[in-house]
Amino acid sequence: MITIPEIKFEIIKNIATISEGNKGWKKELNLISWNGRDPKYDLRDWDAEHVKMGKGITLSKEELIELKKILNQMEL
Repeated sequence: MITIPEIKFEIIKNIATISEGNKGWKKELNLISWNGRDPKYDLRDWDAEHVKMGKGITLSKEELIELKKILNQMEL
């Protein structure tokens, strides 16, 4: 039997909502502390109550700065 440890999180700051799906889930950029660690920037889908979450990506401040540089250089 494989047990998956409980994931504890605290949303420190909701920075932005990127989009909202037709079932009410929102893709959000948040500053989150995972399992009591230092907060990181996190982009993922959340249900309305912030209980269930989808797959996402978590970035340190340095990684987010680098991503911002890359996005600023892109022609969209």
